[in-house]
Amino acid sequence: MKVIKITPRGYCHGVVNALQLVAKVIATEDIPKPIYLLGEIVHNQNITDVLTKRGIITLEGNSRSEMLEQVESGTVIITAHGIDPHLITLAQDKGLNVVDATCIDVYKTHDVIKSKISEGYDVLYIGKKQHPEPEGAIGINPQRIHLVSSIDDIQNLTIDNDKLCITNQTTMSVWDTVKIMNQAKKIFPNLETINEICNSTSMRQEAVSEMAKLCDLIVVVGDPNSNNTNRLVQISEEIAATPAIRVNNLSELDPQFLFNYETIGVTSGASTPTIITSEIISFIEQLDPENSDTWSTVSKLDLDRIIPRAKHT
Repeated sequence: MKVIKITPRGYCHGVVNALQLVAKVIATEDIPKPIYLLGEIVHNQNITDVLTKRGIITLEGNSRSEMLEQVESGTVIITAHGIDPHLITLAQDKGLNVVDATCIDVYKTHDVIKSKISEGYDVLYIGKKQHPEPEGAIGINPQRIHLVSSIDDIQNLTIDNDKLCITNQTTMSVWDTVKIMNQAKKIFPNLETINEICNSTSMRQEAVSEMAKLCDLIVVVGDPNSNNTNRLVQISEEIAATPAIRVNNLSELDPQFLFNYETIGVTSGASTPTIITSEIISFIEQLDPENSDTWSTVSKLDLDRIIPRAKHT
């Protein structure tokens, strides 16, 4: 069985920055406690589990606004996906300490949206419904920003404004985004297009679209809630016509299933810990259909290595 290690894979710079910031918060003794996350810092349950062990409370709810209502004191951390800027003000007005781990690429998209709205534009925003990144972007101005997730959404829009632009969530499929933008151009000929897919996302997608052609199967390592992870599966299947599976960790692999393929490509989402992907690569490389001793999918990882340990100061 041949394994092709597709690069780039593993943490993007936005995830690295967010995790380093959280580690610093944990290590700083005079940070007001308790410490809350308004949703998962990044979409990976392994990371969330480790942070829980270190005393971080990850809040759940239908929206960031609903989560914030649960907090009366302490520190709130804004996740890498960004947030409605009005909620930061609300948190500060409640007397909460706010730590912002928003990815710089998400902030860049927010700045683009604010600039276009100030110039009198309405903004079409391509994003996944009920995902925190679009929630934060739409919150900038819900009356002037219109969420679209498909070509059908574009066709159903009625906007009384000749000044229109279209942009997108940073982790969307490159190909889906172009398709939706092209269709929007047909309906709104004066539409200005501003593609905001981040480099980390586009590079991973382009690598999979090419390398998957050399493989019989693609294994994408990542969380089911990670949009950029799910897009890699989609791209392998739709662009390269190569079957793909998504697994969160070693325990989700089925050795018997892998025996059906000769060449397996492995990649991962941008919020997937490298040690988990490396363990899966090593497992597939040593897998022997004639030796059941090589079939065990019980992980031996020390997941605390995912995030730097907090140091007392």
